[in-house]
Amino acid sequence: MAPRKRRVVEEEGKEKPKPKLGARVTRSSTRRDASINSDKSVAELQKTELPKAKKAKKAEKDVELKVVEEEVEEGTKTIVIEHCKQCNSFKTRAIQVKEGLEEGVTGITVLVNPDKPRRGCFEIREKGGETFISLLDMKRPFTPMKNLDMGEVISGIIDKIK
Repeated sequence: MAPRKRRVVEEEGKEKPKPKLGARVTRSSTRRDASINSDKSVAELQKTELPKAKKAKKAEKDVELKVVEEEVEEGTKTIVIEHCKQCNSFKTRAIQVKEGLEEGVTGITVLVNPDKPRRGCFEIREKGGETFISLLDMKRPFTPMKNLDMGEVISGIIDKIK
């Protein structure tokens, strides 16, 4: 059997009141006890600095998108690639198309997922205009997208743009 706990004696010589049997001792209760026994006043405790709240990252993205949209409106063509985030195969194909279009056409801007993408969607379109490929509401294993020859798709889009 384990030995009984000793009562802790404070510096002043007084014993701390022992918690009742069954009473829980939590971190917050020990903090309360420490703050009551400390020399700091309540006003000093309230003046302590709280950690700063984290800023929302979404606001930064919105600002970046607005800047990109302003640059795009100067006369260059903008292609929007919207791909689902459900599977990496969407992402790899979107990156392939983006790199192919940037190499094939000079002065083109390709945006990948400027807004929240739809589920099971792979769509390539001109901003405010023609839709080149639109595969919507695909279910696993995404065969319509996987059957696409991305080289042919890229060359077809380049021909339509020029």
